[in-house]
Amino acid sequence: MSRSSGIRVARVYDPPTDGDGTRVLVDRLWPRGVSKADARVDEWPKELTPSGELRKEFHAGGLTDTEFRARYAAELAAPEAAEALARLRALAADGPVTLLTAVKDPAHSHVSVLLDHL
Repeated sequence: MSRSSGIRVARVYDPPTDGDGTRVLVDRLWPRGVSKADARVDEWPKELTPSGELRKEFHAGGLTDTEFRARYAAELAAPEAAEALARLRALAADGPVTLLTAVKDPAHSHVSVLLDHL
């Protein structure tokens, strides 16, 4: 999953590449089994990740995909998240940015919502 705007998505478990640019972890929790040295994460803006409450409710099956997307979009509208989004846009304007995630299917996760906001 990638976007032409200079922002691409990769799994944090994949080895870093020379073209990754700034590597940004977009998961709230540190991924299991990956050392910080191996992940080579440059930034970890937790304010861009779904809240713990929202994440738990979604994974427990308490929300539809549509409900999750709407609530996460509302969280991304908060001032702290808006500031972090602006920072990511600025980074992408200066060079490649790779959003890192541990999810198996980024296209069907919070990452797709985040990309829509970028």
